[in-house]
Amino acid sequence: MSLPNESLLMDSLNPDHPPLVMTPAPPRVWKFWGTALWGLFIFAAMFVGQIGAILLLVALRGLPIDMASIQSVGQEPRALALSVITGLPATLAAVWLAIRFKKASFVDYLALYWPSWKQLLFGTVGLVLIVLAWEVTSRSLGREATPGFMTDLLKSGRDTGAALLLLVAFSVAAPMSEEVLARGFLFRGWSASFLRVSGAILLSSLVWTIVHLQYDLYFLAEVFTIGLWFGYMRHRAGSLWLTIILHALNNMTAVVLTMWLGG
Repeated sequence: MSLPNESLLMDSLNPDHPPLVMTPAPPRVWKFWGTALWGLFIFAAMFVGQIGAILLLVALRGLPIDMASIQSVGQEPRALALSVITGLPATLAAVWLAIRFKKASFVDYLALYWPSWKQLLFGTVGLVLIVLAWEVTSRSLGREATPGFMTDLLKSGRDTGAALLLLVAFSVAAPMSEEVLARGFLFRGWSASFLRVSGAILLSSLVWTIVHLQYDLYFLAEVFTIGLWFGYMRHRAGSLWLTIILHALNNMTAVVLTMWLGG
């Protein structure tokens, strides 16, 4: 009398009964249109989170809730920093909701894995070379290396005691919000669509550039090229944490140089 395990073993050795091969189910990912529509929702959530902080400050000061009050308060360094910071949890919540609908892992979907030191070094060197190339170009054209309104904002923040808050906003909150949207959610879905990796890098970089429409065309071109590098490193390393770190280093360097070393 043969045991069940023995029967299974004999079947696996019989060419007429090849062993069963378990094919893993493909990951559940939003494709092109799903990613695009959810991307709009995530961007809207980010905006609501940011404008919500401004509205709260307006209300706490007893000002009328109108565009004049919102613009007046929103131009203050401390208020702007708070709005950028409050946009982060709103962004994360919206992305979590989109991924939850696909019943996928938040960590896997966004590739929230730590990069190696070699990947971090390679990404940093590439970023430095890109920034230096734009710096040289700016000087040769007689242009400022930093948008004038950002220089005024950061120096005003330094003089009014909001320097640390601005540093947290632009070096932590902004990189995380923007990378989770662009190189996290958008890249993941679009790279799994007909766009493939190259198209996803281009389109996500373009979206990230559009988020910075407060800049002129020259600075938008710089943002776009940096976005292409971030997208390449996201694909090469398979790590969103890498682009978050690179983004944070870029912003932190700009903030520190402008506020404390910019004359």
